[in-house]
This record gives sequence, structure tokens and C-alpha cells, in this order.
Amino acid sequence: MTPAPTPPRAKAKSGSAPPILLIEDTLSLQMVYRATLINAGHKVIAAANAAEGFALFCEHSPAIVLLDLTLPDRDGLDLMQDMLARNANTCVIVITANGTINKAVEAMRAGAHEFLVKPFDEQRFLSCIDNALRLGSLRGEGAAQAAPRSATRQPTAPPEGAFIGQSQVMARVQAKIASVAQSMATVFITGESGTGKELCALAVHQQSPRSTGPFIALNCGAIPAELLESEVFGHVKGSFTGAVSDKIGAAAAADGGTLFLDEVCEMLPALQTKLLRFLQTSTVQPVGATRPRKVNVRIVCATNRDPAEAVRRGQFREDLYYRLYVVPIHMPPLRDRQDDVIEIAEAALLRFAQEEGRGFTALSPEVRSLFRDLPWPGNVRQVLNVMRNVVVLYDGPQVERHMLPEDIAAPTSLAQTSPPAHNAPGDNVSLDALLGLPLAEVERRIVEATIEMHGGSVPRAARVLDVSPSTLYRKLDLWAKLPKQP
Repeated sequence: MTPAPTPPRAKAKSGSAPPILLIEDTLSLQMVYRATLINAGHKVIAAANAAEGFALFCEHSPAIVLLDLTLPDRDGLDLMQDMLARNANTCVIVITANGTINKAVEAMRAGAHEFLVKPFDEQRFLSCIDNALRLGSLRGEGAAQAAPRSATRQPTAPPEGAFIGQSQVMARVQAKIASVAQSMATVFITGESGTGKELCALAVHQQSPRSTGPFIALNCGAIPAELLESEVFGHVKGSFTGAVSDKIGAAAAADGGTLFLDEVCEMLPALQTKLLRFLQTSTVQPVGATRPRKVNVRIVCATNRDPAEAVRRGQFREDLYYRLYVVPIHMPPLRDRQDDVIEIAEAALLRFAQEEGRGFTALSPEVRSLFRDLPWPGNVRQVLNVMRNVVVLYDGPQVERHMLPEDIAAPTSLAQTSPPAHNAPGDNVSLDALLGLPLAEVERRIVEATIEMHGGSVPRAARVLDVSPSTLYRKLDLWAKLPKQP
């Protein structure tokens, strides 16, 4: 462990708390880690191999496990999965060398709380432990609050931009945010549309030492391809038609702060190459400029697609993927967040009611039950839209079922949100009609047929085609300007 000067640290209160389990086969490192933890006031038990470590895990039920992924008798990732299968609430902090960083990323995706790359300093080490302890505290509070919860509780609107919900899955997300925020590591946020990926990025920025700097968000899928490079890196006056003045790009505007690249998998290959160079050199060169400029920017990016699948399809550069996919944070869909949907809906209801001068204070028991059962394909964004619709059209102390939009209130609407199983993209396009056409025209006909199959709904067609709606809107805008093939 690399020594680092740290301020005086309060001793952790051990009390009756379970010890931290340390599994490290290199005895010299095990002694260093153990001494550091004991000096910070933690109780520690240690093992030098997987078999001994799992036996201690079963005997002591530790809340935190420090696990070296390279063990002499068993793969560390397999051991971690056995531990989490026995107790899913365990915070596993994996320890890895630079050569096994990909395995550490795999461990994070499998449920690890955090990973440390050797060598790491004492402050980083103890910060990871503190964040894991905070996660355990959040879980304990959530369990304590679940029992006395009352159906007549008056919801309160949290500060704008705050995470809402007490589910364990969101507690893990918030603890991971707190852990990674203190570092300079690139964060890659994944999750379905509407789950709050930008809110997650903003939380990383606000909890970081860069919180006083700018937070610049850029939607890579909503900007025309020909303007995206200028939006990211800027341009100088006269560099192209329409460049009537110098423009500072998002990368330079975020100097000293955080640059959030949303829908990063929609970025064109040529710009992916320039983004990779930017990450490697920390310099930006505006379009038309002759000299690059040094900037100090932290990158956070997000996508509602599977980035690894985009790499396999050749849509996203593999080297850029490994540059960006350092610390992944997955935003869970609303259907996996237990009663969070009720808290989100009631908080939004109060906020919108105050804005519109309405008297709403809560959801009726029937609406609460319905909300728990709905799949919410649009996630949090869909809940906010429903609450806004109710507040604008109705008034009253409680939201009743008849006030909800028809596609939410009607039981048959659930079956109508998806196309029939036998309908597949392109069913309305015959194979013979596609043979002999350019690939671009084949894509165009498939997309247009899929949109038509879904009643003209671009978002629904996008879900079936596994692309962002903004990608389809951009293609449709381009195709509208081109002559159609006979």
C-alpha cells in the first residue's frame, strides 16, 4: 500500500459489529491491510485462501469483505458469487492488480461494491471501508423504517435533483456514487430510458471535489452529426459555413468540472476517435484551430444500450469502451425498486400541486396498489408525466383511479403496450423487395415498416429495434431530405 499523509482520523466504533473479513494470499500485504484497519478502529479477521475465507464468512457473517481476486485455490470472482448468494447484503470490495482490471469490472457487474487497484494509498483504502459502512447503515435504516410505515403518511417533496426511494438497490447505487465521487475515475452509467442517469451523473459531480466547477451535459444522440464535433470541441470563426464567431465546446466549458456525455453509444465513429484522443491527452482542438488546449475535465457518460453489445456489433470502438468503462453504475428500472414508485409519485404530486395551485396530498389506496403492479416501461420519467397529467386536469386531496390517463388506468392497456409476439421488425417488408437494394435503403425500409407497425410511435419502434429514439428521429430527418428508392 502506498503511504499517504492523512488527517487525524476518528476511530471506528467496533462495539458488537461483525468484523471485516480480509482475504489476501500475499502475507506481507495482508499484514499491511490488517494493521491499517486495526489502527482505524476496525475489527479484522483474515484468511490466505478461498476455503479458509469462505469458512470465516459462514462463521462470522461479516458485513464487509475485502477480497483479492487472485487466490491460490479458487477464482476470487466465483468465491464472491457464493458469498453474495448466501448474503446478498454483503459489501464486497475486490482487490486487483493492473493486469486483471477487466476482471475487476466483471466483478462490479456481478455485484461487488467497489474495487481497488494495487497499489493504492491508505486514504483511498479507508474511504472505501467508510463508504461500505455507510451502505450498511442505509440498509439498516431502510429495514427499520419499512415496518412502521403508514398508508396515511404525508409525503414531502425532497430537494430538486435528489434521489427518492429507500429500496436496497438504490442504497447500493448511492453508496457507489459516494465512493467513486472522490476519485477522478471515469464513470459509465447504464440503465433503461427514464431511470435517472443524468441525475446520477449530477450526484457524482455534486459529491466530488469538483462540485464548485461546472457540470456540462451533452446529449450525443440529440445533436446532428455534422454539428456534434463543434458542440464537443468548439470551433473558431470562419472554420465552416455558419461559423460566424468563435464557439467554446462542451469539453472546454467543463474545464475544472465534469463533462457528462449522454447517449455516448450514439456517437459517430469519427468523433469516437477524437474523443479517445481527448481522453488520452486531456487536450481539445476546436474545429479550424491550429493549436490544442489543455483542459482538466472529469468524464461521466451514459447510455440506455448495452455498451459491450455495441462494441460487438462494431458500433462503438473497443479501445474507447475500455477507456470509459472504468467504474460502471447501473441505474435499476423502476419495476425493481419495490415501493420507491409510491414515494416518487407522491413527491412529484406535491411538487406539481404546489406549482399548479392544486390541493393534492396523496395517492388513494387503489392507485397505490395499481402503481405497485404496473411495469412502468418509461420508468421514473413515465411516473412524472402521469402525475403532471393528473395535476393539470384534476384537483382533490387524493389521486383516484379515474383521474389517471386511460393507458395507465385501463387494465387492458398493459397488453397493448407491446406488439403481438408474432410481429417482428420487418414483417410488413418482404425479403424479395429488399434483395438488390443498397444496405442503407434496406435499413430505411425496415425502420419505416417498424414505425408503421407501431402506429407511428417512434419510441416504441426504437425499443423494438434496440436503438435510441433520437437515433431514429435523426435518421428520419435525414431520409426526408433524400429521394426515395423505387
